[in-house]
Amino acid sequence: MTTLPEPVQSPVELVASPADTASGGSGVQRWLSQTSGPIFSAYCIAAAFGTYFCMYGFRKPFTAASFEEFSWLGVQFKTVLITSQVAGYTLSKFIGIKVVSEIRPAWRAPGVLALIGIAELALLCFAITPPPYNMLFLFLNGLPLGIVFGLVLSFLEGRRFTEALSAGLCASFIVSSGVVKSIGKSLVQQYQVSEFWMPFLVGLMFVPPLLLCVWMLRQIPAPTAEDVALRSARQPMNKQLRWSLFWRHRWGLSGLVAIYVLLTIGRSIRDDFGVEIWQDLGYEKTPSVYARSETWVMFGVVFINGLAICIRSNRNAFLGALVLLVAGFATVIASLTLYSYDLVSPFVFMVLLGLGTYVPYVAFHTTVFERFIAAFREPGNIGYLMYLADATGYLAYVMVIVLRNLATGQIEYLQLLNRVSITMAIGSIAIASGLLITYYRKVPRTPPPAETLPEKGF
Repeated sequence: MTTLPEPVQSPVELVASPADTASGGSGVQRWLSQTSGPIFSAYCIAAAFGTYFCMYGFRKPFTAASFEEFSWLGVQFKTVLITSQVAGYTLSKFIGIKVVSEIRPAWRAPGVLALIGIAELALLCFAITPPPYNMLFLFLNGLPLGIVFGLVLSFLEGRRFTEALSAGLCASFIVSSGVVKSIGKSLVQQYQVSEFWMPFLVGLMFVPPLLLCVWMLRQIPAPTAEDVALRSARQPMNKQLRWSLFWRHRWGLSGLVAIYVLLTIGRSIRDDFGVEIWQDLGYEKTPSVYARSETWVMFGVVFINGLAICIRSNRNAFLGALVLLVAGFATVIASLTLYSYDLVSPFVFMVLLGLGTYVPYVAFHTTVFERFIAAFREPGNIGYLMYLADATGYLAYVMVIVLRNLATGQIEYLQLLNRVSITMAIGSIAIASGLLITYYRKVPRTPPPAETLPEKGF
């Protein structure tokens, strides 16, 4: 058997016992430790959803503007701005591999506020700096924001209700983007706010609820002994732990990351160029359509992914998540086919495409990596695996944007979305099917003891 590397922190230190919680912590923490599961889950979802929803108020409002009067080196200025922010966001994901996997619990909430504060300051500089020089500040806006998700997710992982909690968190980035775009579009169209000042003003609107939601997050107690018994203890990871985990499962993780890369490209094009895509679909003067479509997608995605808490076996839940990936990509193919034959309206097409893309995408955040760690009883945390996948996915997305900008001719965003979506779906079905067959044989039916690891993974 393989001996574990020296842990960064004893898992026992990260578990809240009833006695400890009763004698210390705030009144809210003591109440949460003693309340029922549904109430505890509702509180955690509200805190996590609210925090990440507010973060989008600092990240996405600029995408509601068109910036049609400006260009840079012959490239549409909005495309330049999106590329600049995504480049900063991508670099942030690589930094997050270390930061999120190593950060101590006490620093999570202050870290969220500090990072978002830096992003809002960058939006102020974006507003007062003339184009094209202000594109630098969208890079600086994206740089801190890429770490926020991992810090919020770390409050939720390793619990018997993690899938439901994480699904609630992920609902925020599904619906918030559409809501933020609707708010930003309304400020520009109805109140004649400058496209350059609009992102900063939208961010200011989200400061009060952000402070409340981060305070709520900070009250969530550590996982209980029962949580650890069902899912495995989660702990900070040093470089040695990160490398050994990846090497044991290098082929399987490489396949999962490849699927996530394809998902990130498809999901990001649909999200970042949503205004242009909806215009191509005939909804140019309907700002509310962004929020309405994503709200339907959110409810479907949260319900489907949240059902994973009903599966007690970590092995079955992990394999079921792989099946869910295949089903989601099949929905993408079905939506493209139905729309191409005019069998569904543009609105239904976008909702179905969103469901087919976001169900697998959210499954990675809720179930795939959570049950992967639990099934193999690996030491570590979701943050490392999520940021490994996120960093690779966003790097690929930046490359796609750059290569597309080098091509000549006007960009047809609806056509680009359709082509990327079908490629994503076919490629991911092939990879996920291979992983499902392999992991059916590889995942242990009886989890190994926490003190030891299997000789090799996949």
